[in-house]
Amino acid sequence: MRAGGLDPRGPRFAAVITTVVFVVVLLTGSGWLALAQAVVFAVGAYDPRLTPYALLYRHLVAPRLGPPAEREDPAPVRFAQAVGLLFTVVAVAGYLGGATVLGIVFAAFALVAAFLNGFFGLCLGCEAYLLIRRLRAGTPAA
Repeated sequence: MRAGGLDPRGPRFAAVITTVVFVVVLLTGSGWLALAQAVVFAVGAYDPRLTPYALLYRHLVAPRLGPPAEREDPAPVRFAQAVGLLFTVVAVAGYLGGATVLGIVFAAFALVAAFLNGFFGLCLGCEAYLLIRRLRAGTPAA
């Protein structure tokens, strides 16, 4: 991990692209596009800085912006990417396995989560990560 953490605008940028991907998945029923998104999530679960969306942000968008006011810990983002991967794998299995309704439902869940993060800065996976850490530490959730 690079010192200083993540530019929080990067994961939001990625979430906007992910939102568009899931809209296209839902409109076309493409399990193959969902599978491509699952690969992106798998890379992000390993290191969010290595996804194609993060590379686009870092090389095309970030140079045009000022430095971020703050940085964020990548651990919640990695967890959120893993959760996105789980939902997307179920969607892929649904679409490619003939259980289209299952694919639609899980792609829709992923779309909602990506939309909330991209457009409102509410990362559901990140919030779940923080809640789990608090519960493990024995600290009551606020």
